[in-house]
Amino acid sequence: MKLPLEITFRDIPKSDFVEANIREKAAKLDTFYDHIMACRVIVESPHSHKHKGTLYHVIIDVTVPDGELVVDRAHNDNHAHEDVYVAIRDAFDAMRRQLKAYASKRRGDVKHHEAPPHGNISSLHPEQDFGRIMTNDGRDIYFHRNSIINAEFDELDVGEEVRFSEEAGEEGPQATTVQVVGKHHIVG
Repeated sequence: MKLPLEITFRDIPKSDFVEANIREKAAKLDTFYDHIMACRVIVESPHSHKHKGTLYHVIIDVTVPDGELVVDRAHNDNHAHEDVYVAIRDAFDAMRRQLKAYASKRRGDVKHHEAPPHGNISSLHPEQDFGRIMTNDGRDIYFHRNSIINAEFDELDVGEEVRFSEEAGEEGPQATTVQVVGKHHIVG
C-alpha cells in the first residue's frame, strides 16, 4: 500500500487485538493486487438489540489506480457477526474477491468457456430407442431417445450436427443430453 492503513472504530471501544487482526488482513490484500494506493477500514456497531448480541459492521474502502473498491454490507440478520473477528474476516474475504476480479480485468484476462463436445449423428435405431454420435475426434458415443432436448428423436437424420454432454455409461461413453445444431432448431 502506498499510504498507511486507516482504521476507525465507531460506537465501540478501540481494541489493539482487533486492530492487529485488521492490519494482518490488510497486509495480505497486497498479494491479490500490489498497486493498492490506500485502504480505510471502519468497524462499527450500528445498533444493539436487547435480546440479541451486538452485531458488528465492517466497511473496507480500497483506493486503486482508477477507482475505489468498497465492501459495505450490513449483516443485520447474521448472528455470526456478533463476533467482531468473523465480521472482519467476511469483509476482507469480500474485498479479496473484488481485488482479484479487478486485477484480472486490468490484466485483460478473459474467461474461456470450454465448448461442449460436438459431433454428427452416425446411426439411428428408432426400434430400440437409441442412436450414435461420431465425435469430431473420432469417438463413438451412445445416446438414448430421451437425451434429445430440442428436437424429436423420430425427426433426426444421420449426419446432423449435435452438441452433447457426456458421461461414462455401463458400456462406454454416453450422451446425457443431445442438442441438435442447425437452422431449423433452437440453439441454446
